[in-house]
Amino acid sequence: MKLKSILLVLSLSFTGIISSQSMQGDGPHAQLIIRGVMLINGNGAPPQGPIDIVVENNIIKKIEVVGYDGVPIDDSKRPQLKAGGKELDCNGMYLLPGFIDMHGHIGGTAQGAEPDYVFKLWMAHGITTVREPSGRGIDFALDLKRKSAKNEIIAPRILTYTGFGQTSKTFNPLNDIPISTTEQAREWVRANAKKGADGIKFFGAEPEIMAAALDENKKLGLGSACHHAQLSVARWNVLHSARAGLTSMEHWYGLPEALFDDRTVQNYPLDYNYQNEQHRFENAGKLWEQAAEPYSDHWNAVMNELLALDFTLDPTFNIYEASRDLQRARRAEWHETYTLPSLWEFYQPSKISHGSYWHDWGTEQEVAWKKNYKLWMTFINEYKNRGGRVTTGSDSGFIFQLYGFAYVRELELLREAGFHPLEVIRAATLNGAEALGMADKIGSVSIGKYADFVVVEENPLKNLKVLYGTGAVKLTDDNKVIRAGGVKYTIKDGIVYDAKALLADVKRQVDEAKSKTNYSIKQPGMKD
Repeated sequence: MKLKSILLVLSLSFTGIISSQSMQGDGPHAQLIIRGVMLINGNGAPPQGPIDIVVENNIIKKIEVVGYDGVPIDDSKRPQLKAGGKELDCNGMYLLPGFIDMHGHIGGTAQGAEPDYVFKLWMAHGITTVREPSGRGIDFALDLKRKSAKNEIIAPRILTYTGFGQTSKTFNPLNDIPISTTEQAREWVRANAKKGADGIKFFGAEPEIMAAALDENKKLGLGSACHHAQLSVARWNVLHSARAGLTSMEHWYGLPEALFDDRTVQNYPLDYNYQNEQHRFENAGKLWEQAAEPYSDHWNAVMNELLALDFTLDPTFNIYEASRDLQRARRAEWHETYTLPSLWEFYQPSKISHGSYWHDWGTEQEVAWKKNYKLWMTFINEYKNRGGRVTTGSDSGFIFQLYGFAYVRELELLREAGFHPLEVIRAATLNGAEALGMADKIGSVSIGKYADFVVVEENPLKNLKVLYGTGAVKLTDDNKVIRAGGVKYTIKDGIVYDAKALLADVKRQVDEAKSKTNYSIKQPGMKD
């Protein structure tokens, strides 16, 4: 380093100004003051600024309005920096609570996506808390959770939901015997709690098994989520789960079935095979049309009961978007730079890889799914309008959806469903915190809560695309095409990370993987 640069760094360190961030993060500090932001809180309040936020040892201590729009700030009236404290100049930038991904799988062996790659993509997009709804096993997830809690790794805060019935070498109460009795179900739930899990991810089971497991889990005060798979949904849909104590549902499975008023099972073609994913997802695209009409008596009755049960909906709209526009999903501009070759291969049409159901996908399937989305979004938006809790989850690593980027797409799809941008942000922050039982710690910018923030230079309420790592395309007044936005800082546990540096390391990982085999991304069926 040249002498001039060394002197500049020393000078800035003496003044307490954080001049630049590294991928590794800066902090936590005894005191950190974030200066001059426009605050978009997670509680639905409109933007307000300029504001200084004072953090001490990861706890928000002061949120102080320090001026007026267009009027120079009087520095003498701002919170004062203590000896050894640090300042982050964010004048004119927008600050939001850290985002919560309620459905985030930590990579996968089939995808070749390791945690470091996934975590950096999440953190680069402002995601500071993730609920993992089952994955490579409870031991794997708990180890990462402990390391993240100690900030030994660059990673969001992790909440682990074990897949129901899943065991490991250190968690094996049934010696790998499948759960087939109510007592076995209760024993497994107790063992899962003792192991240290935060909750359970269900996929469905026999009604008496589900009832026993949910009852025991509720007694223990743990969270629960369910993907109501078609193999069990005919006798146990979302209403059954909510009545039994389930705290949240994933995706859409089980909800249309609860809304049936002229049938008891989906109208399956007689040659349907669940193991053929083209059959599974093609017919899923026709499911919402089989449910009760929006705002009909039965439709309202189901919604009102779920509301009364304080039930959480986690729709994950984005993960099925390729069903309604496959070309859009597979041509997303970030794939070439940030998608690993192994992950790209996993996405290709396949009878084996989950979610790669492009055996013969065309216009008819996409039109059906577009209608499906309209009906699905109508229910979700009205649920929100009536006071129901809707959260934001991504379920990335499948169906051409990339970690981090897909989360921002989920925000856009909530907007399409009818959410005001402030309601979108609330779904991404405070709603998730409430669903996790952590609203006293995260989810909004409030005194006493953790210092989890997203800082972006552009206004995300005007254009959610500025949250993408690739930014938003914009034409300047002097007729230049630029990329505006991308998260600037992700702050987790009071540690300031340079979001763009995190993305740069993801690019490095992808470049290295490509160089090993001279790999280049090609669209399905295309040849050199």
